[in-house]
Amino acid sequence: MKKNLVAKIKESLSSALPITVIVLILAATIAPVSGEMMCMFLIGAAMLVIGIGLFTLGADTSMMVMGEKIGAGITRTKKLPLILFTCLFIGIMITVAEPDLRVLAEQTSIAENMTLILAVAIGVGLFLVVAFLRIMLKLRLSVLLFVFYLGVFVLALSPLTQNEFIPVAFDSGGVTTGPISVPFIMALGVGLASIRGDKSSQDDTFGLVALCSIGPIVTVLILGAIAGGGGTDDTVAEVINPADTQQVVVGFLHAFPEQFADVALAVAPIVGICLIFQLAMIKMSMKHMKRVIVGFLFTYFGLVIFLTGVNVGFLPMGMTMGEALGGGKFAALLVPIGAIMGYFIVTAEPAVHVLKKQAEDVTNGVISGKTLGLALSIGVGVAVALAMLRVLTGMNILWLIIPGYAFSLIISFFVPPIYTAIAFDSGGVASGPMTATFLLPFAIGACVGVGGNIATDAFGMVTMVALAPLITIQILGFYGKYFKKHAKPAIKYTRDMFLPEEIIDLV
Repeated sequence: MKKNLVAKIKESLSSALPITVIVLILAATIAPVSGEMMCMFLIGAAMLVIGIGLFTLGADTSMMVMGEKIGAGITRTKKLPLILFTCLFIGIMITVAEPDLRVLAEQTSIAENMTLILAVAIGVGLFLVVAFLRIMLKLRLSVLLFVFYLGVFVLALSPLTQNEFIPVAFDSGGVTTGPISVPFIMALGVGLASIRGDKSSQDDTFGLVALCSIGPIVTVLILGAIAGGGGTDDTVAEVINPADTQQVVVGFLHAFPEQFADVALAVAPIVGICLIFQLAMIKMSMKHMKRVIVGFLFTYFGLVIFLTGVNVGFLPMGMTMGEALGGGKFAALLVPIGAIMGYFIVTAEPAVHVLKKQAEDVTNGVISGKTLGLALSIGVGVAVALAMLRVLTGMNILWLIIPGYAFSLIISFFVPPIYTAIAFDSGGVASGPMTATFLLPFAIGACVGVGGNIATDAFGMVTMVALAPLITIQILGFYGKYFKKHAKPAIKYTRDMFLPEEIIDLV
């Protein structure tokens, strides 16, 4: 395990280094910050590297293993009421405890924190039930996505829904699928689909995250329709701005106990669910259970370190740097800077590493993690650039997301189903804690600098990040399918060429 940990930390270092370098360059040139804040950021970056390494190693040996076994176990019972209740319960419990959702709730004032969290949790639980029924009934994912997103936009365009709720509703769909929920839900999908054993079950392995991302959008939009009068959401979360190095240390020391408690609340429901199923159904040997327990400990401490680092080191830096750029003469550079940040920051999302590994495992390496990561980076880079354009211009988010979702839903009928499933799962996975604690505060800070409306112009960043992979990954699948159909037999395509060999082999 020690060797694996070193490899994971090296991988997380390569992920976190680019965004760290970008921030250093900006701080040294057009967006200067205090030395104390830079010190806080660098400590946060180091904690991010260690935290992601511990988390990914722990997730591989705990949540992924138990999620798959629970999914297979409840399906074998063939007791539909038990299965549906379990899916509903799991969806609600892991969402209430999701750290990303708490970060979002604290940055918006359109509703009470717990009201927003419960609305989102109920949405995830209900749509996890829908996701299970899709697998069992062998329903095509693209059809369900088309129907549900059509309903979403009908709600969003309804005169009853307050405008302030629309960006937050779509952002909620992204942040709910974070580092706690993604590994467990994805593994649950593997277990549920494995029982079917038919040829199409591989395609159904993915898609749970995609459907679970829709539930919160629906429930928060309904909340916006029934709310008596939403807040304007012009408040800005308090930012730690240390006056000296002692305050830097104090900031981290104060954050650690909070994160120890919050992450314990986040992990406890999953540990409890796993324990119940271990005693009642799975009954793994003590040797394997010891490995799972160690994995949960790695997951726990990894998340504590990671979330402390990004909340104390990255969130203040994002908001401060965004405000400096938005309020200065270099405001127009927000768009290209956002594109560069988006390209690199997605590689530092913990759940992205889980998604890439599972895509490789399920497809036996046919879809490589490297190819998937490149498509995610390109898409998120473009998305963050458009989000920054919204901050500068005040453009209504619906002008971007309606065409974006329409295109991604239409193309889903023309690509191999597994690409659609992975693409929509990637949307939820890409918009994780790095987006919630750096890119969203960066957008809020820029909005303050520009003098825009935080509720309508800054929020929606998570939505844009979540939308991007839906388009880029499906374009990848469409291009591979079309290229194979019209390619000359004499040509052999390799990994060294523009079109990777794994795409051609898959379709």
